[in-house]
Amino acid sequence: MSTIPEELKYTKEHEWLRMDGDFIAVCGITDHAQEMLTDIVFVELPEKGLDLEKGEQAAVVESVKAVSNIYAPVSGKVIEVNTILEDSPELVNSDPYGEGWIFKLEIKGAAELDDLLNADDYAAHVEAEK
Repeated sequence: MSTIPEELKYTKEHEWLRMDGDFIAVCGITDHAQEMLTDIVFVELPEKGLDLEKGEQAAVVESVKAVSNIYAPVSGKVIEVNTILEDSPELVNSDPYGEGWIFKLEIKGAAELDDLLNADDYAAHVEAEK
């Protein structure tokens, strides 16, 4: 069973988001997503300063099994990327909600946060996909 922290928000595409203050969102892929991808061997990070709309491709994660696009959970500007993943992409597997974060967004507004799933809704979504 995948870990689904209560304090995070989720997308149906298996990205997670954690607010760091009122306007900074830390984003990554869920434990379920990394389990499905298996061993991650490469992460293509977004460019710092890139403006993204909600649902727009932000990054790419490549595993031994598949290549998966990572989408922006909300609209915003990329203000930081986890460059450690360039040399250690396996952190997405070992610590998807911690050291395996992928990018940080300065969000455009809080309204889009209401469209994201809470932990219970995401767990139900994962269960329905089985």
